[in-house]
Amino acid sequence: MIGIISSIISGICMSLQGVFNTRLSEKIGLWETNAWVQGTALLVTLVICFIYGNGNLKMIGTANKLYLTGGILGAIIIFTVMKGVSSLGPTCSISIILIAQLLSAAIIDFFGLFHTDRLTFDSTKIIGVVLMLAGIICFKIKG
Repeated sequence: MIGIISSIISGICMSLQGVFNTRLSEKIGLWETNAWVQGTALLVTLVICFIYGNGNLKMIGTANKLYLTGGILGAIIIFTVMKGVSSLGPTCSISIILIAQLLSAAIIDFFGLFHTDRLTFDSTKIIGVVLMLAGIICFKIKG
């Protein structure tokens, strides 16, 4: 249940952040917004880390170097979400983002990439993705 609740909160926050960042970027610029978002996220995370952290940052050198690129991906995500929302609007942009996330996660699971357990995908899962794509197309059709 905690996974479902966390995922719902994440989805809501991602949608809000996409719109908030896009509106902020209209005032201060795309990369300036990205810097602001990443900077405030760093500060909040450091405070939470000092209060609740139970890991060991000294061990970061032992991690797979590929996994250290999450911050770079974060900058790309913030930039591309802002461009998508400003070009397509929140609903269409977030819908496409969700499908892209679903497809990339399915590929990761199917091939067992990055040390994940391999999962099989049957026709019902493929039909689900097709229905999501059809939903975006229906949403974008002018009535």
